[in-house]
Amino acid sequence: MKDTVMNRSNNKPGLITRGYVFTFALVTVLFFLWALPNTLNDVLIKQFMKSLELDLAQTGFLPFALKFGYFCLSIPAGLFMQRRGYKSGILFGLFLFAAGCFLFYPASTTRQYALFLGAIFIIAGGLAFLEIGANSFVVSLGDKSTSERRLNLAQSFNPIGGICGVTAGTLFIFSGNEPTAAEIEIMKMKGVYDEFLQAENLRVFPTYVVIGTVVLIVAALIWRTRFPKIETASAAGTNRSEKGSFRALFKYPHWYGAIISQFFYLGAQLGTWSYLITYVQQNSPLGEKQAGGFLIANMVLFMVGRFFSTWLMKYVKPLRLMGVYAVVNICLVAVAIFGSQWGEAQFGLGLHGLTLPVPFTGFSVPAGIYALLFTTFFMSLMYPTNFASGMKGLGPNAKLGASILVMSLIGGALLSLLMGRITGFGWADRAIAPAMIVPATAYVVIAWYAFIGSRPRGPVYE
Repeated sequence: MKDTVMNRSNNKPGLITRGYVFTFALVTVLFFLWALPNTLNDVLIKQFMKSLELDLAQTGFLPFALKFGYFCLSIPAGLFMQRRGYKSGILFGLFLFAAGCFLFYPASTTRQYALFLGAIFIIAGGLAFLEIGANSFVVSLGDKSTSERRLNLAQSFNPIGGICGVTAGTLFIFSGNEPTAAEIEIMKMKGVYDEFLQAENLRVFPTYVVIGTVVLIVAALIWRTRFPKIETASAAGTNRSEKGSFRALFKYPHWYGAIISQFFYLGAQLGTWSYLITYVQQNSPLGEKQAGGFLIANMVLFMVGRFFSTWLMKYVKPLRLMGVYAVVNICLVAVAIFGSQWGEAQFGLGLHGLTLPVPFTGFSVPAGIYALLFTTFFMSLMYPTNFASGMKGLGPNAKLGASILVMSLIGGALLSLLMGRITGFGWADRAIAPAMIVPATAYVVIAWYAFIGSRPRGPVYE
C-alpha cells in the first residue's frame, strides 16, 4: 500500500492514503446515496398508510424488507468482494440499487404492496454491497489509528443524503391531503375514492426514478476511477496475501460484540426514524407535512452530530464517547415514553403538559417529541464507531467480517417489526410510545459494548 499521508507539523498519521483523496471523496458519495432510500422508507410508512390503506403493523414490513435485503445479500457481497475486490463489488451494488429504484414505476401503477416490498428488497441488496465495500474500504484507506475518525468523516455525508431524501419525500410524495373518515365516506359514495388512492400512490415513483438515474451516473464515474490494491498486514508485521475464513473470525470477541451492538443500534435507529412521524402526529395537532418537517430536522441533527463527534474524537476516545451518548439516549427515550399522551394516561407524571414551541408554525408540542428527536444527535456516531471498532485487527478476515457486520442490520428489521406489533397490544392502545422501550433497551446494549466489550482481543493483526 502507498504510504499514508503524514502530518508534517507533528509527524502524526493523516486520515487518507496519499494519492487517493479523490477516490475517497467519490466513495464518500456512496454514503450520501444509500441514505436516500433508507430515509425515504420512513416517508413511505406514512404514505402507504394512506394510499394503500395499511395499518401500523402492516407498515412494519417496509423496514423489514429493507433490512432483510441487507441480511440476505451481505455474505454473498463479502465473498464477491473477497474474490473480485472493492471496486467490482461497489459497481454491482450500484446496478442493483438502480434496478430496484426503477421497479417503483410498475409497483406504483399497479398499487401492489408486494411489488413495493420486492423493489425495496432489491435496493437493499445493492446497498449491502455498497455498505460492505465503502465502509471497509474507508477503514483500510489510511492508518489504523485514525480509522474511527476516517469512517465517521465519510459517514458524516450519510445524513446529508438523509436530509435530501426526507425533504424530497415530504415535498414530492406527501400531498398534504389527509381526508377524515367522514370525508372518505363521501368520496366512496361519489365513487372517487379509488381515484384518490391511485393519485396518492403515483406520487411515489418519480422520486425513485430520479435517484436510480443519479446512481447510474455515479457508477459510470467509479468505473473510470483508480482504486488502490489493499494489502494485508500479517500478525508478524509483513505484507502478504492471505484468505480469510468465517471460523477465524470467532477468535475475535470484540468483532462479535460489535455485531451484537450493531444489531441493537440499527433497531434503535430504524425504529425511532420509522415511527417518528407517527409519534409526532399522535402527540400533537400537526399534519403530515409539518410532522415530516420533524423528520427533516431529525436528519439535520444526525448530520451535525456526525461532524461534531468526528471533531470531538480528537480529544475523547471514540468508544468512551459512544458509551456516554448511549446513556444520554436512555434518558431521552424515557422522557419520550413518559411524556407522551399514552404515558400521561398510564402514569400521570405531568410530562405531557410540558410543551415547547415549533418554529414558524405557531404550534407547541410536548417535550417528549423533542426528546425523541434529539436521540438522533447522540446516535449519530454509533454505526461507524461500532463498525470501525469491530474491524480492528481482523487482517485478511476483514471483508468477511464486514459482511457479517452489515448483516446485523437485520436488527433494524426485526426490532422495528416488533415495535409495530407492540402497538397492537391492548394496553398499548395503538400508541407508538410504549414501543419506544425497544430503542431504550438497545442503548443499554450499546453502552455495554462501548465500556466493556470493545477491547480488541484474539490474534490481532497489526
